[in-house]
Amino acid sequence: MATNREPIFTHAVLMDNTPMPDHIPKVQEVGASSAPLTSAAFFIGDRCKPYNEDYMLCKHEAKGRGELECLKEGRRVTRCAASVIADINKHCLSEFRTHWKCLQNNNLELWHCRAEERSFNSCVFEKLKLQKVIPDTPKGETPIHLRPATFK
Repeated sequence: MATNREPIFTHAVLMDNTPMPDHIPKVQEVGASSAPLTSAAFFIGDRCKPYNEDYMLCKHEAKGRGELECLKEGRRVTRCAASVIADINKHCLSEFRTHWKCLQNNNLELWHCRAEERSFNSCVFEKLKLQKVIPDTPKGETPIHLRPATFK
């Protein structure tokens, strides 16, 4: 009995080229990696909350079987997220790029990039009028992104 065998690698890319049904709206992908998406996440959440809630409700009502049933709602979420990224790129590109590059260079750890985040937030608050609400922030406590220093 052999105790050694050669590994078998299959590096095949699997793509399903089946076209989507006509009733599903066409949409381009957001086209951003994890660092820019992390940087913009709270602002995407602010503008796209109704679409996200519709999508999650659809998934809940489908009891885990909503892949096709919820594509329309999912496409709306994607379209909304892409619009936020486009608006940020149009109005706050320098601050956005500085923040997401910091995140990318620091393993997406937000605390390393608070100075860049403050600059980026100020631009988005002023020019896009979007809010940043961090869930479960204790009442009466200043949210971390508004504190003058990272640690109390």
